[in-house]
Amino acid sequence: MSYCVNCGVELDASAGSCPLCNTPVINPAELEKMMKANSPFPGRKGEVERVKRKDLGVLFSVVMLSIALTCGILNLLVFNGAPWSLAVIGVCAVLWVLMIPAVIFTRQSVYLYTFLDGTVIAAYLYLLTFLTSGDAWFLGLGLPIMVLLVVVLELFILCVRRLPRSFLTVSLYLCTAAGLLCMGLEILIDRYCGGHIALSWSAVVLTVCAVFNVSIITLLSKRRLRNAVRRRLHF
Repeated sequence: MSYCVNCGVELDASAGSCPLCNTPVINPAELEKMMKANSPFPGRKGEVERVKRKDLGVLFSVVMLSIALTCGILNLLVFNGAPWSLAVIGVCAVLWVLMIPAVIFTRQSVYLYTFLDGTVIAAYLYLLTFLTSGDAWFLGLGLPIMVLLVVVLELFILCVRRLPRSFLTVSLYLCTAAGLLCMGLEILIDRYCGGHIALSWSAVVLTVCAVFNVSIITLLSKRRLRNAVRRRLHF
């Protein structure tokens, strides 16, 4: 049973309009079909083709190469007072090495990635020697610090991948790596400055790291403590 939407009179099932006010009778289902047919929006969702990783790599490589070549040409032909373009070219090379393996060569060893990153950063520091008075700072401090950083990172990655891995153990590895890195930095700085090698600020960091590591080892050795911490910290 249906009624006129205008005057409310009862309508016959076969009526096409109201016999009293001549208001057209429209089936709600037909009205919905008409609205869909006249809709300005597409009835089917379209899908954009996914961008391939190699295409992103090519785009990023072209952008970095364009920046490096442009700066090199400007430095050579226009602003030729100092080799400032070496700094820009070095940054482009560092960004390329950092990004391209992560985008294209995703299955390579993480140890190789870390080594390549350290190598290209060391090469960038060497390029900066052409903008300074000499390379004594690079050989005496810059290069040793990069070697130390790469070695510490490689050891940290090795521990994370080869040893038991959880939130507590990764915190233990990270804290140990931070302590070793700070100690090595102070030793290298004292050695470069020609002073007496003695731990000062790094000793404070080592003490904090040692206390933190002892606490974590205690938690790891006591199952009840470990489970209590995991419940309270939700990990």
